[in-house]
Amino acid sequence: MLEKLKFLSEKYQDLSNKISDPEVISNTKIWQKYVKEHAELEPIVGKYKEYKEAESQLEDAKEMLKDKLEEDFKEMVKLEASELENKLETLVQEIKMLLIPKDPNDEKNVILEIRAGAGGDEAGIFAGDLFRMYSRYAERNRWKVEIMSANDQGVGGFKEVIAMIKGKGAYSKLKFESGVHRVQRIPATESGGRIHTSTSTVAVLPEVDDVEIDINPNDVRVDVYRSSGNGGQSVNTTDSAVRLTHIPTGIVVAMQDEKSQLKNKDKAFKVLKARLYEKYQSEQDAEIAQERKSQVGTGDRSAKIRTYNFPQGRISDHRIGMTIYKLDAFLDGDIEEMVDALITTDQAEKLKNVEG
Repeated sequence: MLEKLKFLSEKYQDLSNKISDPEVISNTKIWQKYVKEHAELEPIVGKYKEYKEAESQLEDAKEMLKDKLEEDFKEMVKLEASELENKLETLVQEIKMLLIPKDPNDEKNVILEIRAGAGGDEAGIFAGDLFRMYSRYAERNRWKVEIMSANDQGVGGFKEVIAMIKGKGAYSKLKFESGVHRVQRIPATESGGRIHTSTSTVAVLPEVDDVEIDINPNDVRVDVYRSSGNGGQSVNTTDSAVRLTHIPTGIVVAMQDEKSQLKNKDKAFKVLKARLYEKYQSEQDAEIAQERKSQVGTGDRSAKIRTYNFPQGRISDHRIGMTIYKLDAFLDGDIEEMVDALITTDQAEKLKNVEG
């Protein structure tokens, strides 16, 4: 670890020289890149300097203890040495945390997709419950929720709902919610009082900048058609609905919520970019064996990640073996305890890799 820190310290110094070089400053794009790298390294290099200073002071204290000292002074030096040893231990832990690779998507907005799975109408009602849960959680964090597309099922809930959640750190908090969520409860329509099991699938995708993913227009087939709905305002008299098909991957995105074809097309491209980015990211991650060992970092949408059991009033996350008994509050958006536990577990896994 110390070798790595020495290398990063030298790199930081090199970047310091570059960002004050007039020739580099004249090239705005390169200069901004170096400034960003410099800022990212600053906290690590600062802690490393602190570590080196404390280490040097400890060496001095140990040298002093080799000499003949008055008892009072000797005790004082011993106390100082003990405090420095504790400080070094703390600094090592802080440095390790700083060395954990940062997820470049953490600060991004989120495209949230929730789809009813097995269980008929009850699965759709549960999809609606999940959407409300995430919307309430977003409110608690002062994030903005904007529905991009919603396919109501008629009896409450959704067959599918896609929303944009805008706010600082939204992806960092919600990224471990991807997967199959299972509910066990007695549906309102069930006269015999039997418990039914239904599922809904959640996908949390980071919003993607144009720079990050470049879509070849020739790879996308754009179809326009008249939107359909339950009557009234939801049926358009013009071809405003848009369906995008990404030919190389077969990914299809359809949007019809807006009355403007242009707006529907814009929203559809945002979702397509996010899905393509996730697909390429997943393929890349699959090649990195260490990353796939993470308990919570796989984001596999086919994996059952959590059960919401109404008769027992509990929520169990199967990835980290955590159970919380406050179902009503949880579904009202009070999910911070679970979110924090998932983030902590992920950091602990990554910390093992840093130490290894």
